[in-house]
Amino acid sequence: MIREKGGETIFVQGDVTKAEDAKRMVETAVSTYGKLDILHNNVGIGLGGSVVDTSEEDWDRVIITNLKGIFLVCKYAIPHMIKNGGGSIINTSSVAGMRSHEMSAYSTSKAGVIALTRCMAVDFAKYGIRVNCIVPGTMDTPMVAPITDERRRKVLSEIIPLGRMGLAQDVAYGALYLASDEASYVTGTTLVIDGGLSASYHRHAPAPRP
Repeated sequence: MIREKGGETIFVQGDVTKAEDAKRMVETAVSTYGKLDILHNNVGIGLGGSVVDTSEEDWDRVIITNLKGIFLVCKYAIPHMIKNGGGSIINTSSVAGMRSHEMSAYSTSKAGVIALTRCMAVDFAKYGIRVNCIVPGTMDTPMVAPITDERRRKVLSEIIPLGRMGLAQDVAYGALYLASDEASYVTGTTLVIDGGLSASYHRHAPAPRP
């Protein structure tokens, strides 16, 4: 799709939970384009239920994928950004990281993403590196497609103030802003993109899955 639109792109297959793959991904980008200006961490999975219902294996898999993956990629990307004199990092969390959720591991990992974002924003501001976090709500994406039937879609359209589920491009435009020079004075923040759901959440029960 990028090439069809006239853009340039490369693809690196890897597992961001493995240090060697995270490092290779970053180094491939730098060797291809000469430097690294923008990093968007957008990997996530959701498994399990309450702490009683979640297996230790599922807990570890969610925390490692959703949180350690960001840690590893940033670990290898930030030194290159320091060398460049700055950069922009955008992490993807979820409204599940801002309130209770039926998938405890997922909610915990996404809350961790918000905390990690703030830590990195302060740690690396002196190098001109901005670190922000996008917080999507209920998005109409392949990740939620298996649990989104017409009945649930109707319920969501009724309780989301803007009257619809979010689209991938809604999140993409938020990331584009945070990556741009227009956001040059924005760091350590969370940009909620949820159609107003979190603002009105207290009026509705039960809460839908994000």
